[in-house]
Amino acid sequence: MRLTIERMGYGADGIAHTDEGKTVFVAGGVVGDVVDAELTSDGPSFSRARATNIIEPSGMRVTPPCPFVGVCGGCPWGALDRETQLHAKEENLRSALQRIGHFTPEEINDLVQPIRYTKDAWGYRNKVELGVHSENGRLRLGMHGIDPDQIIKVDRCPLFESTASKAIKAVTGALSYLGNSRDLNLERVGIRASRRTKALEVALWTPTGGFPRAHVARVLDDAVKPTSVVRVLTKGDRAARRVEKNELLAGQGSWTERIGEETMRISAPSFFQVNTAAAELLIELVVDALKPGPDDVALDLYCGAGTFTLPLARRCSWVAAVESYGPAVRDLRRNIERAGLDNVDAIGGDAVREFPGDDADVLVVDPPRAGLAAEAIELIAGTSARDVAYVSCDPATLARDLAHFREDGTFKATAITPVDLFPQTYHCETVVHLSRA
Repeated sequence: MRLTIERMGYGADGIAHTDEGKTVFVAGGVVGDVVDAELTSDGPSFSRARATNIIEPSGMRVTPPCPFVGVCGGCPWGALDRETQLHAKEENLRSALQRIGHFTPEEINDLVQPIRYTKDAWGYRNKVELGVHSENGRLRLGMHGIDPDQIIKVDRCPLFESTASKAIKAVTGALSYLGNSRDLNLERVGIRASRRTKALEVALWTPTGGFPRAHVARVLDDAVKPTSVVRVLTKGDRAARRVEKNELLAGQGSWTERIGEETMRISAPSFFQVNTAAAELLIELVVDALKPGPDDVALDLYCGAGTFTLPLARRCSWVAAVESYGPAVRDLRRNIERAGLDNVDAIGGDAVREFPGDDADVLVVDPPRAGLAAEAIELIAGTSARDVAYVSCDPATLARDLAHFREDGTFKATAITPVDLFPQTYHCETVVHLSRA
């Protein structure tokens, strides 16, 4: 088929239509390309295809600094210019609000604010994860491909923090050397780097069992001079793997980052936004939406290690912060103590089961990609909060939840602001300001 890519969908593929009007998701094409494509699947309502030849390249196509764009899974939009990426992310959010949230175009135009972004389109990631593959007794490490079974050997990643650009090659070389003489039983390897604190952590994910701790720590220290080397011990089936222990091999035992006014320590299993500068935009939008005052009580649900908890505690009389993931709860308590704050109740447990109560002035919620459970929306609606800041990483579940809030009638959206935390990808964060109706 010869197809013209009309727009970028919420995914790696461009979207085109056949002469008969059928939607085709095209891998390897960007908006504006005219391509020859071959079908990879043909369903009743849409098809999937792969671009085999670019007949007329789009004027929005650029030459990326990475040769693995389209092969590696880290930068699926890397061949698309930044301005077009930002426009596509806004449009994907608007589309989800209309299709799933049932907002009218007029409502969307009133609510959706211009997308916020930072200047770094490359070199913004403070973390990369390397996949591991063992074949014929030889250990291979690299980036995950678009094909999940593919491991792509790289010396550097243009998305990763530029001040630590040599770390990937050094770590993969050291671990490959070690893995060829003994079984490290590695599952994956995480590298975190901060240009602000100069911290560099290498995290080795392995099952429980024996491990050459001292030898691995010594070789990695020679190769990359990390500030921390840890081993994350896991247990259970791959589909339900859980963290048993975060074991110190060398250095500080955690990674340090400065974000906004705070310096936070994050353990390897804990979530932290991979784009520190853009995460500061999230904090700014949350604080602007809530306008917390010195007499206010705040609730922070799905709070992680405290990205929003700490700035709220600086501005409010009291913060109740809820997080279910054990390593993040420990990081949260440590960060509260390090910050010298005594007005935070750090609660470990599920946000619904451990809901702190209905006495609140402001509330922030940053749920996982699945969004909010119906029970959580009911509990939030039952609080006395005047304003809610909803931080979302998925436009579809956000649109669904906003529709539920509107049906409940307690809160209404007053501003919806996309934030480009992940340049070169289709992912986008969104901060919604909900005010009491």
